[in-house]
Amino acid sequence: MSDPVFGIAAFAAALALIVFGMPVAVAMAAIGIAGTWWMTGWGAAVFALGSAPFEQIFPYSFSVIPLFVMMGVFASHAGLSRSLFDAINSFLGHLRGGLAVTTIGACAAFGAICGSSLATVATIGRVALPEMRRHGYDDSLSAATVAAGGTLGVLIPPSILLVIYGLLTQVSIGALFVGALIPGLLGATLYALAIVVRLRFAPENAPRLPASSWPVRLRHLARVWSVVALFALVIGGIYVGWFSPTEAAAVGAVGAFALAAFARQVSLPMLRASVAETAGLTGMIFFILIGAGFFNFLLEGTGLPQYLIASIEASGLSATAVMVLILVFYVVLGCFMDSMSMILLTVPLVAPVALGLGFDLVWFGIIVVTVAEIGLITPPIGMNLFVVQASIPGLRLGTVVRGITPFILADILRLTLLVSFPALVL
Repeated sequence: MSDPVFGIAAFAAALALIVFGMPVAVAMAAIGIAGTWWMTGWGAAVFALGSAPFEQIFPYSFSVIPLFVMMGVFASHAGLSRSLFDAINSFLGHLRGGLAVTTIGACAAFGAICGSSLATVATIGRVALPEMRRHGYDDSLSAATVAAGGTLGVLIPPSILLVIYGLLTQVSIGALFVGALIPGLLGATLYALAIVVRLRFAPENAPRLPASSWPVRLRHLARVWSVVALFALVIGGIYVGWFSPTEAAAVGAVGAFALAAFARQVSLPMLRASVAETAGLTGMIFFILIGAGFFNFLLEGTGLPQYLIASIEASGLSATAVMVLILVFYVVLGCFMDSMSMILLTVPLVAPVALGLGFDLVWFGIIVVTVAEIGLITPPIGMNLFVVQASIPGLRLGTVVRGITPFILADILRLTLLVSFPALVL
């Protein structure tokens, strides 16, 4: 068996272990170590065991991960999700489907300071789902709206997935954050349109509510100025060159803590819970990164990325045709894997291919993360679907799945636009 074919077999084996339930970090580490031993003997495997974990996570740039995680945790404890929801709802709640559109807007805004899809779903869901159920919204519409809106937290900067993609490909994290702004806003707009179109055919799923007065609207707006200021400071600071992404993450974490203190939410139990949550999420991410380090060590030894580039060049397929195949591959993979697993398992393979075909890696990164978003709401493994189901007692998974189709179609339309018009990113 040639080295590239062995690399393909290793990739398939790791994918199979993940699909059958083995933790992604363990699967990639096990295949990486066993494959290295099989190819080159125990000496190389022991070297990988001794060096890969340290080399994978020691770079200073990786400190951006726990800092952005902590920023999201403090923002959640500061009660910003409720303030965002109330402010947007005061302007849109009286429209048909206004609460659902409000939920999309709140997810987009909270995702901009959180960076995690699952955290956005869990946090906004606790606010929006009871509110929509209380006002007679259909459960399938409500649950699907929260699940889809949560995916915006993956793309709208600061995004943990974009950080990891940037670290894996050595692409500027600041450039990725700036490139994600328009696609993120486009996603929120298309989700809102999906809600409007659905209610044109089933208006009974979302009754109209009374309009809020302007004094109420202004009062709610006054409570969210801090969110806008924090987002502008973190993202704007990166864009104008005031500080690096790592420094911006530190500023964001301190700023979110200050907002929590201003909201009088800081206490010793809150600090303990925040530190524990940050440590747990960071440990999980770093553990996956270490597993990916073992796996990538094996793939580099097989020469599989170079083999794929040479095979594509010899096939005569156009760059567009290859990109379509890559996207189809990601959509199918998203039905069985979570987004972070997809990024860590596949980017070391597909990024060199994209670069070899002449694609800009910033644009390609936004495309990959957008496809990963689709995986978060695609049955049967879409993680957001399960988080939403757990948020409402007695809610069936089938109810959530039944309402998710318009949002998946909106994602496919967004992906088509981003592929057709790269300037939306670049």
